[in-house]
Amino acid sequence: MTATRHVVIIGAGLAGLAAAARLRGRGHQVTVLESAAVPGGLVRTEEIDGHRFDTGATLLTMPGLIVDALAELGIDRAEALARLSLTPVDPGYVMNYADGSVLALPHDAAAIPAAVARAFGPDTARGTADLLEWLRAVYDAEYGVFIDRNFGGIGDLTGPETRRAAAQLVKLRALGGLTGAVARFAPDERVQRAFTFQSLYAGVPPHRARAIYAIIAEMDIGRGLWAPAGGMGRIGEVLAGALIDAGVTIAYDSPVRAVLRDGHTVRGAATDDGVIAADAVIATLERDQVADLLGATPRRRLRYSPSAVVAHGLLPAGTAREWSSGHHTLDFGAAWTQTFAEITGRGGKPMTDGSFLITRPAVSDPDTFVTGGLESVSVLAPTPNLDSAPLAWDAVAGPYVTEVLGTLAGRGYRGIDELKVLRVDHPGTWRRAGLPAGTPFSAAHTVTQTGPLRTRNTWPGLRNLFLAGSATVPGVGIPPVLISGGLAADRADALLTGAAR
Repeated sequence: MTATRHVVIIGAGLAGLAAAARLRGRGHQVTVLESAAVPGGLVRTEEIDGHRFDTGATLLTMPGLIVDALAELGIDRAEALARLSLTPVDPGYVMNYADGSVLALPHDAAAIPAAVARAFGPDTARGTADLLEWLRAVYDAEYGVFIDRNFGGIGDLTGPETRRAAAQLVKLRALGGLTGAVARFAPDERVQRAFTFQSLYAGVPPHRARAIYAIIAEMDIGRGLWAPAGGMGRIGEVLAGALIDAGVTIAYDSPVRAVLRDGHTVRGAATDDGVIAADAVIATLERDQVADLLGATPRRRLRYSPSAVVAHGLLPAGTAREWSSGHHTLDFGAAWTQTFAEITGRGGKPMTDGSFLITRPAVSDPDTFVTGGLESVSVLAPTPNLDSAPLAWDAVAGPYVTEVLGTLAGRGYRGIDELKVLRVDHPGTWRRAGLPAGTPFSAAHTVTQTGPLRTRNTWPGLRNLFLAGSATVPGVGIPPVLISGGLAADRADALLTGAAR
């Protein structure tokens, strides 16, 4: 492999690692600068008091994108899967409803209608089968044209490929409201919740989201969830290891202090150890963080997704045996529209009748997540971000977690209120980490912040600075950030080689 031009990538999260893999695979010299001591960014597994927890993302969907990134480095599919050591999460979700009903969604989408029939009856199951078929059709129409694609000028937005895809989405009635679209197939509100709550990943309440966001449910439920052995942090470790073997330099504990520019060109990145020259730079930080490195001021204000309070703690192994739960358990309160109004509104507040996510990775990987007879358990409660509700979370997070655990104990999770809490992450935690509005979920996918209107992956006025990660296209979540890394790499490669890819 012959190195050509040098690209500096800021951030060894999944977006940065995916970008590095594509660029190295095309022969470029690559240096990745990471402020933390390990790769993975917000996809990580940490040890707290001798116990392991997935403290960032807990859901792995579409692992083929990681396999594709490794293929850029010459690693075949079988070897890539062996390194990732994935286990299907089955059921993908256990969903508990306020009326006492339970829906456990199998990993295999083909088995989902039968599970719905057992929970809610055959008529609802037939509608769910049609819904799953519709989700696949929306995915097929959207993915290659509107997600995994760099847009240039107006010609890309109005060209024949885009027009055909848009026409198909119109035919599928995917440009209307998400809840209404799902309700056409599933009148049962419980099924609607199962296939629309994912819009919260994009920072938009289901009742206000467009039906194009149904693609998230297809990525999530339709294509199944996976668990890497040893926790989610394995993903970054595998990618980083392959990159180092391929000759990529990854510098940990190396925060970037400035991106240096000369006119309309960036010329490198400054760290505490000096300046690293570059022919192109890819930054995977939040937009405002990149602006700070440039000494620039963004032109428009962004609206950010809700945040969360996450309690990581320990329970005696076996405590959860009597629960209705799995690796991922969604416990829905009776309220729905009200809940989203509370956590996404401009005058937000904690949920009054909350819905919560309980994560028990020991269900898939007991060797990693049960130590000394104690099981690692995490409980997530969505909350407003700090722009919406500037609460003093350092003071209120502890009492709020106690309240949440008490609520869950009252809903049937016997013993969860005895959780030995080792750490609580909250909006203040993420604000101190530099994340705008105190949310790890980046800019919301509002109408003016999605698709071609989302922050572009090119920086205005700088020809060789590119963006990747949640803040830019195509958006938030593991599949989108992996895609974003590849898209940014395509931009940099085309500039450096003069190729039109």
